[in-house]
Formats: sequence, C-alpha cells, structure tokens
Amino acid sequence: MGGGRPTGSHAEVHADEADIRSAPPDDWRDAVADLLSRGYTFGSLHATGAPDAVELRAAFIRNGGFQMVTCRPADRHAPTIVDLVPAADWDEREAADLSGLVFDGRLTRPLLKHPGQLEQWTTTVRGRDTHQVAVGPIHAGIIESGHFRFHVVGERILRVDLQLFYKHRGLERAAVGRELSEALGFAQRACAACAVTNSVAYAHACEQALGLVPSSDLARARTVLLELERLYNHLNDVGAACAGVGFSPGSMVFAALKERAQRVNQALTGHRFLFNTVQVTRSDLEVNPQSARAARVELREIRAAAEDAWREVLFHGSVQNRFAGVGVVTAANAITLGMVGPVARASGVGGDTRCASPRLVYAGFKSATPLDPGGDVRARVEMRALELPATFDLLDTLLEGGLGRAASEPAGEPVATGMAAVESPRGRTFCTIERSGPAITRLRLRTSSYANWPAVALAATDNLLPEFPLINKSFELCYACCDR
Repeated sequence: MGGGRPTGSHAEVHADEADIRSAPPDDWRDAVADLLSRGYTFGSLHATGAPDAVELRAAFIRNGGFQMVTCRPADRHAPTIVDLVPAADWDEREAADLSGLVFDGRLTRPLLKHPGQLEQWTTTVRGRDTHQVAVGPIHAGIIESGHFRFHVVGERILRVDLQLFYKHRGLERAAVGRELSEALGFAQRACAACAVTNSVAYAHACEQALGLVPSSDLARARTVLLELERLYNHLNDVGAACAGVGFSPGSMVFAALKERAQRVNQALTGHRFLFNTVQVTRSDLEVNPQSARAARVELREIRAAAEDAWREVLFHGSVQNRFAGVGVVTAANAITLGMVGPVARASGVGGDTRCASPRLVYAGFKSATPLDPGGDVRARVEMRALELPATFDLLDTLLEGGLGRAASEPAGEPVATGMAAVESPRGRTFCTIERSGPAITRLRLRTSSYANWPAVALAATDNLLPEFPLINKSFELCYACCDR
C-alpha cells in the first residue's frame, strides 16, 4: 500500500517522517524485532480492511520519526508479538474482538466483548482464605462504567482484573467514509479531558498524509491549546489525589484552581474543555492582545496560588505518609507495560513526546525529572506539580501578543497513511489515519489512558484494598478513551 517513502528495511526515519513496509506473516515478528533492536518503541497496533482481507498495522516511534510494519494474516491467523512487545496486549485483543483474528502463540481473552462467565475474563486464583470483591461496573459517584474484580486475602490484593469498554461507541468505524475535516469530530469526542490532544494528533496525522506542515503561527496556537489542557488536568489530578486521602484543604483549593483555569479556557476560546478549537490544515482561533494580557495575568495568579497550595501538600506529614510507598510500579515494569506520560516518568522511565515534536513549539523543551522516581502515589502526584512550571512558562511566552488565524504549508508529497504522536496530560497519544482521496478509510486513536490502564492493575498488587481508590486517582485515567 502507499503511505510512506520507499526505503530499505534499515532506512533512517527522521523527525516527523514516516516509513511503511509490508512483511509476510512468517516475517512479521522478525520485522518487529528489527525495529525494537534499533531503538524504536511501540506506538500502536490495529487491524484494518474488509472481513475477507484483514491487514495488521504496527506502528513504532523513535525521535519523532515513525515506522509502520503491515502484514496480511494467512487464513485470519497471525503470529503474536506480545512476547516481544507486552504493551501490545490490549491492541491484539481488540483486533481479535473487532476483526476475528486469531493470534497464534497466545490465549486472547476478550477485551471489548464481555463474556457472561467470570472464568472467561478473570484470573483463576486458588488458595486458603482467598476471595473476590467486585466493584462496578456501576459506581456510586459520577463516573463511567468499569468493573474491577479484586482477588484478595483479608484486605491484601493479590490481583485485579479490569473490565472496561462498557460503552464502546464505535467512533473509529463511524469516521470511515467521512472527509478528513469532518472526521475530526470523532477523534475529538473520544474524551472531553483530552479533546485537544486527540484533535491535534488527528490533525497532524492528516496533514502528514496530505504532505503539509503547520506554519509557525499554527504550531503556536496548537501548543497553547495543549498546554491549557494540560494545566487544568494537572490541577484536577493533584486535587483528586488529595481527595483520595481525605485532605480537604488540598482537594478544595486545587478544585478551585482547576475551575479558574477552565474559566481562562472559556475566555480565550469560548469553551471550558476547549472543544472545536482545532481544525485540520488551519486554526480559526483568534485571541486579541487585550484578552491575551488578561489571561496571562490570571495564569500568573493561578501559578502563585498553586505553588502555595502544593507546599501545603508537600509538607503535610499525614498526606505524605499516605502517598509514600503505595501502588509502586518499578521502572522495569513500567517499560514492560509500555507506560507513558507523568506516571512513567514517576517510575524513572524517561520519554516526553514534547521533546521531539517538530510540528509544535517545543524547541529545546526538557521534561521535568522527579526528585525520587519511586513509582508510588507520591511520585505520580509530584510529577504533576513538577510539570506545572513549564506549562505556565510556555503559556506566558506563547500568549504574548495574542493569536491569529493560521494555516498549514506544503512540505512534501501526499501519501495514503499519516501518523502522529502528541503528549497529553496523561502521556503519549498515538493517532493513525488511512485515507482514500479526501475520505477516511481507517482511524486508530490509541490514547495515553489506553496505554496506562493495565498498569493500574499491577500497581494495586500487594496493596490493601482500601488503598485502591488512591492508587487509581494517582493515575487519573479516562474511561472514555477506552469507550471511543
């Protein structure tokens, strides 16, 4: 298929370039292993095509450049790659559910489908005094559907089985046949809290396929929107962790700051969650200098208040005692699971997509480093606080003088497939689009929450059952990103 410049199997792919090559089923695993050996990390895997001609796509990223390997399974059977890339577990399970593929070499438990028998989707646990505690899928609070099946002895968790995808909306399939600009709405609506990230990732993938790059003004507008989204999410996540240990002063202050940040969003863009602020090939967002000045003043005040509130959290002994040593994910496990974003960095695993984002204004950006990457609740909450100064600095600089309408510019030949990676508040989101002329033939949106949910179950292991809500809040992942 078309979609990348023709290169040899060991060609170098530079920042924001994409190379696509096909491999027969017998060479599928070797092709994946080759990319891994050359320093590429897993980005996404999905199935596409008609029922009688299903193809697999596996995308990888290195220094902002993309590689994709495609494979036409024989008789709907394909070799598994989860032993090479454990992070592809959910991707293979989803492909099996949606396309009927069989992945040889593994047992593929249902992911999107919900079998009626527990033994079909949970782990069998046997031993003295073991029992199960079921939480969800309907919850007491205002929260989306998710079933957590805890295997415990007393109050100590042996294992957690997750069952999500209760309200899978079929957004990716609904986008098929739509024009590129129209299909943007399906990516945006995957998740309100990640609306900008999903929209920018989609727009970048489309523009790469169209042979376009953002102008400097377009890149600046999108970077502002991404950082506004990161700001209110991080403020919310710190407050949620405080609520998880019953520290009302921190919970209420950060909730109020999150509200103030969303009012800045409303004033600048007309929407608290920044909906409809990103378009394919252009930006229609206009912020006059006076509005930009007012936003910068308010953001500086929010910053000062957030720093004061964080000091209260940081030096409150009972709060830190509840945070420390709970829900640990080691660096080795974080790498194995393919964790992304602040929660991965909290475990000492580097990697921030902003450091290699040529389509955005992050030149020279360096990701925050945790003081003690212990991989526990404390480190995960601390990472949000550590990332806030960079966000405030970026917004203060990029909003100076306001924003105007902007457009993308020609940069290369159009191709059939586009890929993009964007750093959301929760980590890297990967988007792949395939097109035929102006119409979408496949959309694949692999969000940071999708990547990180398996780590929540691991983090809970060997902790007390009452600690799980706090562990969950320290990740603060989206259900909607799975129900896309």
